Amino acid sequence: MTNDALISALSQLVSEGRNPDTMDIDLLSSHEIIERINQQDKQVPLAVEKVLPEIAQAVDKITEAFRKGARLIYMGAGTSGRLGVLDASECPPTFGVSDQMVVGLIAGGPEAILKAKEGAEDSPELGENDLKDIHFTKNDVLVGIAASGRTPYVIGGLEYANDIGATSIALSCNPDSPIADIAKIAISPVVGPEALTGSTRLKSGTAQKLVLNMLTTASMIRIGKSYQNLMVDVKATNEKLVARAARIVMQATDCEKHQAVSTLRETNYEVKLAILMILTDLDIDTAKLQLSKQQGFLRKAVEINTEL
Repeated sequence: MTNDALISALSQLVSEGRNPDTMDIDLLSSHEIIERINQQDKQVPLAVEKVLPEIAQAVDKITEAFRKGARLIYMGAGTSGRLGVLDASECPPTFGVSDQMVVGLIAGGPEAILKAKEGAEDSPELGENDLKDIHFTKNDVLVGIAASGRTPYVIGGLEYANDIGATSIALSCNPDSPIADIAKIAISPVVGPEALTGSTRLKSGTAQKLVLNMLTTASMIRIGKSYQNLMVDVKATNEKLVARAARIVMQATDCEKHQAVSTLRETNYEVKLAILMILTDLDIDTAKLQLSKQQGFLRKAVEINTEL
């Protein structure tokens, strides 16, 4: 795309427009500046609320993929790419899943997480090649993230996903964007012009983070990674998480701390197993079998074994 064409394309984007509420932001005090930013941020959850049906549709597809042993892949450039990598990296400790279950790809590779790599986002071929490098298949789900909705790297990835018959999802902050037209599911929360023109790490980035939180959290809940509203598949890999695991067991069972800790030690800190044993008085081997029969859904295992 020529420079003139790019300028013309950017001028059509809602996220690149000038915000009439912040035209004097360079004249304000520190408190007044952050007050204006805060006022703009309040619009974000309302914009996300309007696209909840599309988010739910995406969650259903991701859940279906997880149940088949397939993956969720995020793909983006710059802030969008970093947000995808962040959400993916938080899934293993939060939900006790493999680091290959949710994968974040960023234009320019891991180095681009800390330092921008010029030109990497301009190549649709790079997007396709990055998916091929991780052996992306038709059973996987791709979420292409781009605030502008026109990043070539993301477009290349989404087109490749479509070509092989995979589920393609677009997340942008501009209506009728190129990636929304390409993807099978389009999630487009429109948050309006940024407080600082074109700085899409602000409202657009916040909206993207909220949506990504929903995609993984809801999908993990749907495959049994919670009991009530507790993170029962958390991995106790450090002292804070060991303490959190004990607290979760205590909250789920109303047991005393010493019982939670001793049962966790017996289960090698498998929180689900410890909760099931305490609530049902099952021994460890029987509890493991019952959890397995319920595909890891703790609530189902508890209900069945307390009815007997």
